[in-house]
This record gives sequence, C-alpha cells and structure tokens, in this order.
Amino acid sequence: MGTIVTRKRANGTAAHMAKIIIKRDGKVVHRESKTFDRRPAAAGWIARREDELSQPGQIERESADKVKLRKVIEQYRSESATVIRRSKAQALNMLLRFPIVDMVCDEIASPHIVTLAQELSAGRHSNARHPTIRTPQTVAGYLSHLSPIFDIARPAWGYPLDKSAFDDAYVVLKRMGIVGKSNVRERRPTMEELEKLMTFLAGRKSTAAPMTKIVPFALFSTRRREEITNIRWPDLDEQHSRILVRDMKNPTEKTGNNVWCDLPEPALRIIQAMPRSGDRIFPYVPDTLGKAWSEACDMTEIEDLHFHDLRHEGISRLFEMGLNIPHVAAVSGHRSWQSLKRYTHIRQTGDKYAGWKWLEAATKKPGD
Repeated sequence: MGTIVTRKRANGTAAHMAKIIIKRDGKVVHRESKTFDRRPAAAGWIARREDELSQPGQIERESADKVKLRKVIEQYRSESATVIRRSKAQALNMLLRFPIVDMVCDEIASPHIVTLAQELSAGRHSNARHPTIRTPQTVAGYLSHLSPIFDIARPAWGYPLDKSAFDDAYVVLKRMGIVGKSNVRERRPTMEELEKLMTFLAGRKSTAAPMTKIVPFALFSTRRREEITNIRWPDLDEQHSRILVRDMKNPTEKTGNNVWCDLPEPALRIIQAMPRSGDRIFPYVPDTLGKAWSEACDMTEIEDLHFHDLRHEGISRLFEMGLNIPHVAAVSGHRSWQSLKRYTHIRQTGDKYAGWKWLEAATKKPGD
C-alpha cells in the first residue's frame, strides 16, 4: 500500500512524497518514491504504479533492469553447470576490475564495450599500477569469455543485456584492429635442440616427473599437457592402439568433450612402459610439466620453444611420413580438416625419429 508524506520546503510550498513499499514473506522486494507538488498527483501516481507492479513478473523485471553487470558475471560463475577452467576464471576476475561491470545492464551499449576493449588493449583497469599492452589476440580472448554471458543473461535470468550491442561492438573492434585472430605459430624443435633438452631432463632427480618419457609421448601422441595428465588407465584401448582424450580443447566447448584418438606405435610403447599404479597414466599437474619444460629451455639456452610446439612437431612428423589428412586427424583429434591443411605443404619425407635414442630410453620399463 502506498503512502504520502507531506512536508514544507524552504520556500514555504508543500512537497508530497509518494512512497511504495512491497513485501513478500516479510522481506522488502520493491521500494520506490517520487515527490509531487500536488497531493492528487501523488495519489494518482501511487495508483498507477501499484497497478503496474501487480502484473505477474513486473517486480522481477524492474529489479532486473537495475542489476549491474558485475552481478551477472558472478551469477554466471556460480550457476554454470560446466567447469570453469583456470584460464577462464582468471579472465573473468580480470574483467571484474573494469568500470563497465558497475554499470546497470540496460545501460550498456556498444560504445561501452568498445571502451572496455580499448582499456584491455592499453593494459588499464581500476587497480592497474603498471599497464601492460595487450595484443589484439589477447583482447579477443578476454571478450570471448564475456560473450556467452551476453548470450544467456536475458533468456536465462531476464537481465537486459543486449547481445546485439556486443556483436556490433566486436565488428567495430575488428575493423579498428583492437581484436584479432591468433597468429599461426610455426616453431618446431630441431633435433639438436631436442638432444640438449633430453640430456638436461635425464639429469634431473629421479623423484621428479619423468620428462624423458613425457616429452617423447607429447611429440609422438600430439597430445597437450592437460590432456596428457588427464589420461587414465581405463581410457587406454591397447588392442586398437587408441586413448580416450578427456575434455579435448575445441573452439566452442571443452568440458565434457571426450574424443577417442589413435595412438601412434611409439606413443603406445611409452604408455606400456609406465608403472601401473594409480588411476592416471601420467599422474602429474600440467603446471609441473610446464615448469620443468621452461627450466630445461632456460638452462640449455633454447629460446621461444613452447611445450605445445611438440604437438606441432608431432603432427608435422605424421605428414612427413606420408599420412593423409583423415589419418592425421584421427591422431590429433582435429574436427576440422581445414585446420590441418597448413601442414600439407611439408616437403620432407620419412621419419627422422627412426632409431631415436631417446625413444628407446622412454620405452624402457622400470627395472629394465
């Protein structure tokens, strides 16, 4: 029920404040007020507003109109049924530092998203002390984590985020060069570099992760770090020389994307040489493998060589051996053969890893 409170202004005229407070189950779900010069106008406003608010869902809709982007992001994180991986969680945490998240949803338009991208590009946010310039590819990565929130905010929760505003802004950002696709990386390790790395890794403590097995496995299987550490013994099909790769990366979804991939013979032999203890074949943390690889590159003075480049090397090797695109895709797990076309220009033939001493070392079983 609305009420009217009358008070005198400093100039002697009367001000009539109309108030509406609505409770449900003892809790205030809506509160608003408006001041009028005439009491009948205040009473008329109360009557109209109470009629509007009595319509099914109207209070929820008006409450949604006042929700800030910050709440939508936090609700997305708490209610998402899919696991939010570390990289995505870090990106969302970073986005929460920018002014746009404290804007009301229905006020966010394309220019605000363009401003966010410009701030990301310049390395600015509310807590930034030392701005770091970000590449168009990195900015696009941040926005890719924000896009699904704009997709579902309205249909899932009734929050008035305008997806068309996001899409329009992205078109502008592409033309301005603020966002862009990742550059195709062509770096491959040389045999000399691998010799240095494997020699260094062989000298590590016996209690450390067995990188002399993991590095050749990554190369011959073409598997990524997280995929390697996720492989379980029940995921191995020795009879058909294949493994179930869990949560394989793909452009639209990762979690739950489990794919059977063929295992080249050297990769299968390495798995067969691993001790059968525990559930996972390589029971290590992806970061542990990354740190060991980075340390090896630093100590051997090898520059700009990533662990992921072993996957590129392994795929290139398969083409060099004469396998066609479907056969290589069965190993690598690529859904789109288009992604593999950049490898087909390879001119070298044969298997340069035939007789590689480090493969022989990697396939030795404990006690051999």
